Amino acid sequence: MDLSIVVPLYNEEESIGELFAWIQRVLKPLEWEYEVIFVDDGSSDKSWAVVNEMAEKHKEVKGLKFRRNYGKSAALHVGFEAARGDVVITMDADLQDSPEEIPELVRMIKEEGYDLVSGWKKKRYDPLGKTVPSKLFNRTVRLVSGIKLHDFNCGLKAYKKDVVKNIEVYGEMHRYIPLIAKQNGFEKIGEKVVQHQERKYGVSKFGIERTLKGFLDLLSVTFITKFGKRPMHLFGGLGTFIFFVGFVAAVWLGGHKLWFVYCGIKAPLVTDSPYFYISLVSMIIGTQLFLAGFLAELISRSSPERNRYHIAEKIL
Repeated sequence: MDLSIVVPLYNEEESIGELFAWIQRVLKPLEWEYEVIFVDDGSSDKSWAVVNEMAEKHKEVKGLKFRRNYGKSAALHVGFEAARGDVVITMDADLQDSPEEIPELVRMIKEEGYDLVSGWKKKRYDPLGKTVPSKLFNRTVRLVSGIKLHDFNCGLKAYKKDVVKNIEVYGEMHRYIPLIAKQNGFEKIGEKVVQHQERKYGVSKFGIERTLKGFLDLLSVTFITKFGKRPMHLFGGLGTFIFFVGFVAAVWLGGHKLWFVYCGIKAPLVTDSPYFYISLVSMIIGTQLFLAGFLAELISRSSPERNRYHIAEKIL
């Protein structure tokens, strides 16, 4: 199969029929074999009924429905599992992503050899309450990840099949799929300026709170990708350093006291110095961090995923 289009949706009954018709108009002249996988994230409106109706009329329409709302990452994960196309496109169901971009995205994957191409909504039709936090968020992710993308949040992306079959998207990690892909060895990541449409139906399902969640998730995905299989390198190293600082301070205080005693000078009590408590707390925290790393290492070694590596090619 040439192409799979994964469309997560939540309460989008007005738009999904129009979206599929738009996709049909774009792809019909190309004569590709394709499928459109609608993933209903526990909608409370008639979205699933609309998907069922389209599936009865069009063999290209596939559908998956959650019993309750799990979030966009979960919807993408099951959509990726079901996708059969050599190229996988993801797009939102609210008609703000234009299907007119699909042919060029597919071309960039097939002809230019990109593993992943992310859309960039350079001109957006969203209020300042969304665009300003989004710019700050994207700048931070670029700085941390080293991936030069302008719009990590854009739902319109294209992937090689190997990418979606070798990454795991969970929680709220859909924003960081380029980073997850890069950490799994898919480093040819491109970007394309795409059209952004004004919302035609309903209201946005994302509020300002997603900005805070985004930064917390960035910490999570950075830690997991770098230290998920070797937590002792982080906690053990940090704990050893902090313990060493506290220990040196304690030795200095003890040596200072002994020098005063040796010289016959009346020495103040060690416990009168604030540095005594700083050194004591440092050694305690350092020990706790070291033990945390040790326990995390034991858990990691017991995980069934401890030897899961992504093999690009085989000659056996």
